[in-house]
Amino acid sequence: IQGEMVSDLLHHLDTQKSMGLDGIHPGVLRELAEVLTKPLSIICQQSWLTREVPVDWRLANVTPIYKKGRKEDLGSYRPVSLTSVPGKVMEQIILSAIMWHVQDNQGI
Repeated sequence: IQGEMVSDLLHHLDTQKSMGLDGIHPGVLRELAEVLTKPLSIICQQSWLTREVPVDWRLANVTPIYKKGRKEDLGSYRPVSLTSVPGKVMEQIILSAIMWHVQDNQGI
């Protein structure tokens, strides 16, 4: 996992998004991108190698959001999950690796 990719992802975080249960706001990560790139790269690399994701990155605050219909029906709501922003950075790295693999091998 290359630091340039982590740095780019941190610099392009949407600061209007909410933070996860870990309390880390995207604006803080974006502002401190230069300082956090190397440590976050190391964490992502270790996670990739050990196939273990930090516990905080697996937690989510799920909130039901009303869509339409009768408010008494559970089907009238959709779940919205607030997850860890560093975890989302790792997700983007994994997605990029999968997309590269699929394109390089003309499919799965």
